[in-house]
Amino acid sequence: MSKKKMKLHRWSDIRNEKMTPAQIERVDRQVERDLIELELAELRQKLGLTQEQVAKLAEMTQSELSKAERRSDRRISTVRRIVEALGGKLEVRAVFKDKNIKLAI
Repeated sequence: MSKKKMKLHRWSDIRNEKMTPAQIERVDRQVERDLIELELAELRQKLGLTQEQVAKLAEMTQSELSKAERRSDRRISTVRRIVEALGGKLEVRAVFKDKNIKLAI
C-alpha cells in the first residue's frame, strides 16, 4: 500500500490564486479596521480567559484589569502589560494616506 503525500499550501498562495489584487487590498483594509476595533475585554474573551486569569498573568488585581478594560483612554504601558500577559506583542502604528509607520514605544 503506497501512501500519498499531501501537498500543503500557504495561505498567501491560495489567496493570490483565488483573489484579485483589488479584492486582497479590500479584505486587508477590512481586517485592519476589524482588528483596531477589538476591545481588550473582547480579545480576552476570544482567547477564552477570565479576568482573574489575565490579571494573575499581568501581575495586577482583577479589579485593576476590569477598570482597564472599561476605560476609553488607556495608558500604553497598561495595554502592553495586558497584551503581553495574553501572549501577544503590542505594536503602535501611525497610519497616514501613503505611510504606515511603526512607532517605537
